[in-house]
Amino acid sequence: MGIFSRLTDIINANLNAVLDRAEDPEKMIRQMIHEMEDTLVEVRSNAARMIADRKSMERRRHRLGEAQSEWARKAELAVTKDREDLARAALVEKAKLVEDLKGLDEELVHLDEALVKYEEDIAKLEAKLREAKTKQKAIVARQTTATSRLRVRRQVHDRRIEDAFVRFEQMERRLDNVEGEVEAFDLGRGRTLAEEIEELVTDGAVDEELAALKSRLGKRDRAAGA
Repeated sequence: MGIFSRLTDIINANLNAVLDRAEDPEKMIRQMIHEMEDTLVEVRSNAARMIADRKSMERRRHRLGEAQSEWARKAELAVTKDREDLARAALVEKAKLVEDLKGLDEELVHLDEALVKYEEDIAKLEAKLREAKTKQKAIVARQTTATSRLRVRRQVHDRRIEDAFVRFEQMERRLDNVEGEVEAFDLGRGRTLAEEIEELVTDGAVDEELAALKSRLGKRDRAAGA
């Protein structure tokens, strides 16, 4: 069974209330739109048949009007020929057609009223359908946004990421420990006698090389000046 049992249910429906009660609003709005579109097709088909009936009744009314005029003409002719009996009979037929026309006009009035009601219902149904499609777009957009946010949240709170950071911190901690051990060996250590003598030897060699360099440069400058 559908959501709506008749056209007035659709027109009077509070879409927000229906969707608030739905477990799956996206599925519900799709079903509602489907039923509205089917109902719109049905209402339009009924209106089309009614319009066709009206056209047929208009043609019949025209024929009755012509027949009425024809019997009136025949009654006049009979009077001119002193055939009162024929004139009376013609007027009787004309009177029947008058009654037929009266009944047909009443039917046309009811038909026109029904068509006006159909036009109003179609306009209301189309407005409701537009409202439903607008809500469908909003629901789909919200669903897409919510799904995207949920995916990001899951990634942010993913245990694998947290585990990776924990392992990284553990690795840094091990490196800190190794570096600490290396630096610990140098704590409290002064220079040994051998290290001090080696430093003197190194400094002497550097001084000798510097003196030789200055001597070479001085000789080059004097030779250039001469």
